Amino acid sequence: MQRKHNSNLTSIAKTLRKNMTKEERHLWYDFLRSYPVRFLRQKVIDNYVVDFYCHEAKLIIELDGSQHYEEKGLLKDKIRTEKIESRNLTIIRIPNNEVSKNFSGVCEYIDLYVKESLHR
Repeated sequence: MQRKHNSNLTSIAKTLRKNMTKEERHLWYDFLRSYPVRFLRQKVIDNYVVDFYCHEAKLIIELDGSQHYEEKGLLKDKIRTEKIESRNLTIIRIPNNEVSKNFSGVCEYIDLYVKESLHR
């Protein structure tokens, strides 16, 4: 079985944890960190570092800035999503501006998804 973790990316993940975007910090410190189901931040999976990962719910949350909506970013995200979802994980993508403008809605969306996936 192929390993889920690429140890070459561990130092990059640590750096990203120390230098989270303001949206990542907001979601982490104001919601996910104290969420009753455990989330990890900047988790290495395959050859990628994902923003947030919940093992129990088999869920990855990616916060996407504007570069993710350009042609090159869309293609890279499609390839990344296919690779990660082949591991029976689900990725939900949330635009950064939603975290800033609709934080409670983002939290409700994540909470609903986690609860539904735990009941499956």
